[in-house]
Amino acid sequence: MSIIIKAPEKTNNINVELPASKSISNRLLILNALSYSPHPIKNLSDSDDTKAMLQVFNSNTNHFDIGAAGTTMRFLTAYLSKIVGEWTITGSTRMKQRPIAVLVDALNQLGGKIEYMEKEGYPPLRIFGSSLTGGEMELPGDISSQYISALLMVGPAMENGLRLKLTGEITSRPYIHLTLKLMEMYGVKCHWKENIITVPVANYKPVEAKVESDWSAASYWFEIIALSNPGDSVTLKGLDRYSWQGDSAVAELFKKLGVQSKFSAKGLTLTNTGEYAEKFTHDFTKEPDLAQTFAVTCAFLNIPFSLTGLHTLKIKETDRIQALVNELGKFGFELNTNDKDNLVWQGDKKEATSDIEIATYKDHRMAMAFAPAALKHNLFKIADPTVVSKSYPAFWDDLRKAGFEITD
Repeated sequence: MSIIIKAPEKTNNINVELPASKSISNRLLILNALSYSPHPIKNLSDSDDTKAMLQVFNSNTNHFDIGAAGTTMRFLTAYLSKIVGEWTITGSTRMKQRPIAVLVDALNQLGGKIEYMEKEGYPPLRIFGSSLTGGEMELPGDISSQYISALLMVGPAMENGLRLKLTGEITSRPYIHLTLKLMEMYGVKCHWKENIITVPVANYKPVEAKVESDWSAASYWFEIIALSNPGDSVTLKGLDRYSWQGDSAVAELFKKLGVQSKFSAKGLTLTNTGEYAEKFTHDFTKEPDLAQTFAVTCAFLNIPFSLTGLHTLKIKETDRIQALVNELGKFGFELNTNDKDNLVWQGDKKEATSDIEIATYKDHRMAMAFAPAALKHNLFKIADPTVVSKSYPAFWDDLRKAGFEITD
């Protein structure tokens, strides 16, 4: 299945109710369970990842299939390691290709017992839950922050707490900070100095929690305004001005691509200023989920770019670096990469192919990053549009409300 998108002539006076953050939702579900909280979490995300987590917590079985939900796989692996019982957890074909050895090895060193059921280093897993001894652990700082967050959240329940030393450059630092702030909200204060995070032995305290809207989802509306006409605007609801989400950096970064943002009682209003940088350069180590948004935006604004810090993109829902090279290439943009951690476009372009259909590779962010390009290139298709359910199920409905025509 694929869809065709036709953009409106003007994007103005639109109000958008953004989805709740799945990053916060899934962390809160783990913390709520660890605190034995009687309070339901307000404004939970309706994303696939959060639904998968809820399904596990509401289940009466010991075998879980979490589909393509990466955060769910990683957070539950750590959580189930401390819950007495024997558990198995599996996922989609792509999930079985996403490495998890770093987390499994760490948990096993901290007193857990986890086995691989098929391929060494990858899901599915058999987990023998028991008390974790904890102690000192050293990990590379450039691994997925989800591994680190998973360990931190169960750290207070370990017999000796957890002292985590991160070596080298620390990737996705804001996501680790987000985890620590949410843990503090539940009554456990950790100590992070330089590259060492110390988690004390402690009991989480139940609290009434509410999930804020998702800044990652907001990025696609920044992109829409950047690709619209000067003066066009949209107002986004539910965002926190002082958010702990790392992707809130999108507001500052998009100033270089012609988008001014301003908070008011109505929400966050984005306006196209018509003022663009001649070149865009940024290290996305702290905000890897924004890389696709900026690659597509810059390309269609004809702004040469150099994006670095992309090493974690190769182990996401797909190899996002190669996917961007492939799909932007269909429009004629000739991108370069070291196939490790960067993506560069120097302005080279050839003729676009005819009858373009964007492959989404079962990756929600590929679909959402390319959809706004309809403002600059008429009549192209996007394959497998339902992938947006992973984080923003109402994405296509919201585009329709904004005047986009979407047909099968």
